[in-house]
Order: sequence, then structure tokens, then C-alpha cells
Amino acid sequence: MAKGYLDIEDDIAALATPPGTGALAVVRVAGPGSIDRLAGVFSRPEALRSSPGHAAVYGAVTGPDGRAVDEVVALAFRSPASYTGQDGVDVMCHGGQAAVEGVLAALKAAGFRGALPGEFTFRAFYNGKLDLARAEAVGELVSARTAAARSDAFSRLSGGLSRELASIRERLLRVAAAFALRLDYGEDESPEDIVVELPAIRAAREGCLRLAGSYAVGRALRDGATVALAGRTNAGKSSLFNRLLKEERAIVSSAHGTTRDYLEAELDLGGLPVRLVDTAGVRQSADPVEAEGVRRTMLLAEAADLVVYVVDATRGLSREDEDFVAANPGALRAWNKVDDPAAAPVPESWIGVSAATGAGEAELAAA
Repeated sequence: MAKGYLDIEDDIAALATPPGTGALAVVRVAGPGSIDRLAGVFSRPEALRSSPGHAAVYGAVTGPDGRAVDEVVALAFRSPASYTGQDGVDVMCHGGQAAVEGVLAALKAAGFRGALPGEFTFRAFYNGKLDLARAEAVGELVSARTAAARSDAFSRLSGGLSRELASIRERLLRVAAAFALRLDYGEDESPEDIVVELPAIRAAREGCLRLAGSYAVGRALRDGATVALAGRTNAGKSSLFNRLLKEERAIVSSAHGTTRDYLEAELDLGGLPVRLVDTAGVRQSADPVEAEGVRRTMLLAEAADLVVYVVDATRGLSREDEDFVAANPGALRAWNKVDDPAAAPVPESWIGVSAATGAGEAELAAA
């Protein structure tokens, strides 16, 4: 029978650090019998068994043949003072692939089961070491790509969201208790000190609305946002793409249709993880390859969280530009090449930028 998350009496093991080559790696084990089971393949079993917890024990992990696999430092944790709430050990071994595989193979031979994804954190939740909000924050902190995403996840891991929810719950419980007492006593018998506090209800409602409103920001910090640069050919999209990335990723040429397929890159935009996409220029073309690029541009614009529509200020607005902006009212409008003497004045509701000089870059990012 396949093992699952609710098999919490199993002794489990998994690599806790990223796979690959490094100076050190950490293999984590947990479970009611994990310390004794690990001691069976440890060169100093009694030292490990007698460890009071939160103390490092030097030794070696041995294979089924009794030969040492690797020198390690084992840091034991005693229940309930551990991450999972169970006994556990963090085994610090050398970080090479062969060393890690050797340690894991020795643990498997000793009877440890490979942990399922997130199983250590599930056990922490199951045993009351973490509530659901903090358990979710663990994964988000691990996968955070920007300082802002890290700060948001750490705040919840530290109990920020849990405290807010507890405060709202406490207010509502007080109100519910007051209602229940009024119903029990009846309108004529109700003691004068039983007061249903309407301000408490309003405060709880406002707290719920505030938390609900923060979801979109939290999701964007966690998952990132897709921003597509769109516009006619030669509007300067690729130059703006390179400017925002601060590196030459896209080929820039005066020839129309240079970008025939989209390019994408990741960047940190004010703390928000952004997938920036440079799309093919929008125009009618008999070239089937360029036409396919234009079709993909339209699909990307529909799927993106935000579209930045770029116009060449020296050419002004065309009917194609006006049609695109009308069809995408939420798009940011970038009036590019404002540094050129031939540039037309920046229209209302547009942001003047120069991919060549960086003018307007801060305003565009802030928008």
C-alpha cells in the first residue's frame, strides 16, 4: 500500500538542501523512532541515542556492509522541541551528489521511508507546531524570488497573519456570546451588562476586508506578474526591454520585423517578481513567420497581467495604435524616444520614456 501524509508514525528522510554540488548538504529525518533508527547506521550509536537534543554529534553514516559512507555531523532534536514536533535529526554530510545518494541509500536500507513533498511541514501542522497560515508561508519563503516576497512570507511565518485572524476571531466570539446570552435571557430579562458591540462587528468586518484586499498583492509577490511589451514594429520595444533588464538581451535593429517571436526574462521590479516579455511588432505582414509572431503577441497581451504599449514618439499615433489602446484600456502607454528632437509632445495619459537614455524609466516602473 502506498504511504501517505497521514502515516505519521513512519520514520521519514529527505534531502533538505537543494540538489547539486556544494560544500555541505543536509539530510533531514523525522519520526518517533528516527533517532534510534539512525543510530543503527551511525558509527557512534550511543552518543547519538544519549544526545539531549540541540547538540551536534560527530560520526559517520555506515552502509549495509558496515563501511563508512561519509563523515557527518548529526544534530538531534527531541520531541516536542523540534520542527515537526517529533524526534528528528539533521544529518550534515558533504554536498557532492555521490555522498548525498550514499547517505540516503544507507537510511533507506535502515528502514527510513522517503518523505513526500512538504511532509515535514505537514507533520509540523498536524502536531500543532504551525497553523495553516504559517505552514503555507514556509513554502512561499523557500520560493521567494525578491526581498519584498521574502519579507511578506516571513511576516506570515512569524505569525503576523495568524495574529490578525486571531484578533478578528476573538471579536466575533465576544459578539456571538453576547447574542447567545440575549437569546437565553429574553428581551425583558436581559442583564444590563450584556451589550452587543456593533463597533466590534465593524472592526471585524474591516479586518476581513483588509485581509481579502491584500490577497492580490500577496499572490503577485508569490507568483509574480507577466508584463508584455507591445506596439508597432520599430516602436522601441526591444530597446526598452534591454533598458529595463539592464542588459542586451533583445536584438535591436532599424529593420521592421526584427523581433519575430517573443523573448522573456525575469526581473525584480520594485520587489515584484516580473516576467517581462518582448513581443513581435504589430503590423500586417505577408511573411508567415512574422504573421505568426504577431498572432502570438495578441495572445500574450490577452494573457498578461499588464501590457505596456509602446509608441514611437517621432511617428505619432496610428490607427493601429488607437485600436489597440481602445481594446486594452488597462494598458500602460509608453511614449518612447522623447529624447529625439523630432518627438511629438507626450499626450495626456501617456508616459514619456526614452529607451536610449533611460528617461521616464522610474515613472514607468512606478506606474
